Amino acid sequence: MTSTVGKKRSGATGTVEMTARPAGSALLQRVILPRPADPTSVRALYLDEGTATSVKTTAPTAHRPGTYDETADEYVMHVRRGGSRVAEVVSRTGVRLPERSEVSFAAYFNAFPAAYWRRWSVLGSVTLRLRMRGHGRVDVYRSTAKGVAVHLAGELVDTGSDTETEVVVPVSLTPFGDGGWVWFDLSSDADALELVSGGWFADQEAPGRAAVTVGMPTFNRPSDCVATLRALGEDPLVRDALTAVIIPDQGSSKVRDQAGFDEAAAALGDRLRIIDQPNLGGSGGYARIMYEALENTDCEHVLFMDDDVVLEPDSVLRALAFSRFARQEMLVGGQMLSLQARSHLHAMGEVVDRGTFFWQIAPHTADDHDFAVDSLRETLWMHRRVDVDYNAWWMCLIPRTVAERIGLPLPLFIKWDDCEYGLRAGSHGVPTATVPGVAIWHMSFVEKDDSSDWQAYFHVRNRLVVGALHGPDNPRAMLADSLKRTLRHLFLLEYSTIALHHMAMRDFLSGPKALFGSLPTALGAVRATRAEFPDGTVHRDAGDLPHPDIGAREAQLWPKPPTNKVAQIASLARGLAHQLKPVDPRAHERPQRDVPAEHGQWFLLSRLDGAAVTTSDGSGVTFRKRDREMFWSMLRESVRLHTEVGKAWPALRERYRAGMGELVSREAWREQVFDRFR
Repeated sequence: MTSTVGKKRSGATGTVEMTARPAGSALLQRVILPRPADPTSVRALYLDEGTATSVKTTAPTAHRPGTYDETADEYVMHVRRGGSRVAEVVSRTGVRLPERSEVSFAAYFNAFPAAYWRRWSVLGSVTLRLRMRGHGRVDVYRSTAKGVAVHLAGELVDTGSDTETEVVVPVSLTPFGDGGWVWFDLSSDADALELVSGGWFADQEAPGRAAVTVGMPTFNRPSDCVATLRALGEDPLVRDALTAVIIPDQGSSKVRDQAGFDEAAAALGDRLRIIDQPNLGGSGGYARIMYEALENTDCEHVLFMDDDVVLEPDSVLRALAFSRFARQEMLVGGQMLSLQARSHLHAMGEVVDRGTFFWQIAPHTADDHDFAVDSLRETLWMHRRVDVDYNAWWMCLIPRTVAERIGLPLPLFIKWDDCEYGLRAGSHGVPTATVPGVAIWHMSFVEKDDSSDWQAYFHVRNRLVVGALHGPDNPRAMLADSLKRTLRHLFLLEYSTIALHHMAMRDFLSGPKALFGSLPTALGAVRATRAEFPDGTVHRDAGDLPHPDIGAREAQLWPKPPTNKVAQIASLARGLAHQLKPVDPRAHERPQRDVPAEHGQWFLLSRLDGAAVTTSDGSGVTFRKRDREMFWSMLRESVRLHTEVGKAWPALRERYRAGMGELVSREAWREQVFDRFR
């Protein structure tokens, strides 16, 4: 480690800026701190402040990071103490430690995900550069794939109050074949210690150009879009990398009319392009972005983002750097943090089960991880590198060369378009990496009913379409899983959902030629079908419906989920037996129970004739009414359609694969969609 005296510190700013760096080096990842308005829990994504207490020992242990104390010839072992706030955040790049305190940057946004750079980039090493002032020390650590911390280096910082020192630490990427991160800790002594700015660098220039087109299709999310435009325009490094920002505005509440738009647009200038078009769904919006980027910009990359996100601007630069240093063409995905619970990570990565052909979190990982409860160092499984099949389009960077080679998104409206693109890229030898520390905040799926509301149609149809293109030769496991889901929805008294499933399967059986034509019309047809059923109508709250009999909500303890096969079979038998009984007509006039969303499970609702069930997001309630004849007729039709799909599967695969080239071509999108809706 070396240190050199630098320039005096200038005033702190509200944006993420970087001091001048040595020639011949490229910034990979800035050290960043939370915004002033961020919730307190968000600090856990930037700082680990649970190391404020120290004890001394003669040697470090294998699982606890140590700081070498040169004066005492001992190691100072960090002992986690939750709930303390040690550091004073003075800017988005700077933090101040009071005397005799410690803070670790082993946190989501500031630890360096070395294993991912080792696996996918051309780099053999990286360099940590920190501009410091004050009195204290810097200690650098790495972890193994098993989460074992290893102390790499440490150095004292000793400057005057108006002088900066640059601390430089080279780190080899060789040990990170299976996993591991790198981070640094700061500790002050009798005086304060201040980090002015810092980052992780490559000791060479990045290949290609930093030229990215960012695109966000939007449907009636104007305030969210303006906030993202502001975040892109306020950060000078991000702004310099932008060739265009493209917003296909598909709603009736326009982004141009939103308060704050003029100021946000002014920062981006003529790079901002808003295109008004009908609601063509996410795939219609993303296809328009890619089309415009390829036809009308000189960008090297296209970055897809959702409209309802909160952006950490450095994520744009991190994704861009990762792609530029990649050893081959690849998609670079950002992770999703929860917008409702800002310290929660949705998932480390996602894969597709090749048997059932459904998405799931990557093996050896967990979902909905809260960094405010368990830090990065305490979460051992997170140190193992996670490989994925695709990345959702809440944030995904696609090289221009890949888009030109494999085409635009499929015309699927919503659902499965991002997954399909990742699978298609993989079939062309283009992998996807979901990179920790590259992220946005997005509404959690925990509070969505998208598998049972109007989106159920697109879930089923598009799963079948993508399965025909990239799925199994034998669809038996996939169709069995689909039938299992059908029975679950029937037990939940969600007859509108099953009607949409049937509609989806029939449309899939009709072949690929109708996909373009259905883009502007499918949603209307879906909503009309759903409205024919009582469960398809969402009421404001349970007070809009007749009240259940007194005590109905507490008439019995909420049944526990069946957790073993015997209990599951017994619950299934009871549910089926109830479907044979005549319906109590009084339950269609007055719900038998008010059911909270968390208890709206199949093993309860399958034994009721009428229930008022709260939606997952808590914003409304549906009145579900059992219909014995409909249950059995829908079940029979589901079995028939699944059987038909199974028999026709080989022929359907050939038809969809033969039509793939046209479905994703720029010419077809222009002629069949964009030119029609100018």
